[in-house]
Amino acid sequence: MSDPAHTSRLLITGANTPLGERIVRQLLRTPGVEDVIGVGFEAEGPVITNEPRFVYRAVDLTSGRQAHELLFGLARDHKTEIVLHTAMHRGLHAQGGRVHAQNVEALRELLTLAERHPTLRRLVLRSYGEVYQIRNDLPTLITEDHPLNMQPKAPQWVRDRVEADLTACARMGLCDDLEIAVLRLGEILAPGTGSQLFDYLEAPICLRPAGYDPMMNLLSLDDAARALILGAQAWGVQGVFNIPGADTLPLTEVIHRWGRVGLPVSSAVLTPIYRLRRRLRASEFSYGMNRRRFHYGAVLDGGRAKEKLGYTPSQRVLWPTA
Repeated sequence: MSDPAHTSRLLITGANTPLGERIVRQLLRTPGVEDVIGVGFEAEGPVITNEPRFVYRAVDLTSGRQAHELLFGLARDHKTEIVLHTAMHRGLHAQGGRVHAQNVEALRELLTLAERHPTLRRLVLRSYGEVYQIRNDLPTLITEDHPLNMQPKAPQWVRDRVEADLTACARMGLCDDLEIAVLRLGEILAPGTGSQLFDYLEAPICLRPAGYDPMMNLLSLDDAARALILGAQAWGVQGVFNIPGADTLPLTEVIHRWGRVGLPVSSAVLTPIYRLRRRLRASEFSYGMNRRRFHYGAVLDGGRAKEKLGYTPSQRVLWPTA
């Protein structure tokens, strides 16, 4: 459990994303937080006025030189203790070496630098519930020892996240001076988060496989930010933690609460239909990637995060029809 009396100096990557900005704002309201460095690719950071504890820097973390200058320059000068790494490419269909560098190699470099840093003592990785395998012969309630999706034909979006997750897990316990925690977040149903379900619900009519109504667990931005802050300040606690949301409901109810019309159709036609939609509307949703969870569902078990981090979901998704 985190010690509220311990002062914290943190660096958060991906500070310009909706999640990153929410984390920054919550951190600045958290007792014991003395200093926050926000890092992003964009030249301008989140607008945080009248707050001397916050500083923003534009840094390309795929550049080893820039990452080194950040950690052994600004972060060392600010006596930063914790890195909260949330920066990954959000585009599902983005591919190639540059994307892999952003998703995996940047994390690997941060870990290497942090292990020999004079003030850094903890690194927390924002990982994803999508790293888990979903099959009809596997449990629907997913614990941290559930099999990961290691399929070589999985989209790069998934493969990169699994590789980043395992990269952080493999470094746990190898350096006495650096604690590592991996938080596998449920899907954040909000704009700008890379949520597949959010893009799916953008259509006025949502096609779903006939005969199936799987359970979905969804996470709000506020709970996601709070969980990562709890993970950052949980001194002495390492490991992998599932972070579920406060909303667990069937897909048909998700569609209804979003104010959309659900239409059951044969699952055989859903992949080509949504492939055509993607081409016509430049949408991100891929039925092929979501097919198994639209049949079998998946809900993260948050018992370990409750016990070790003190996290329980409390803020529901902002449903348009509420």
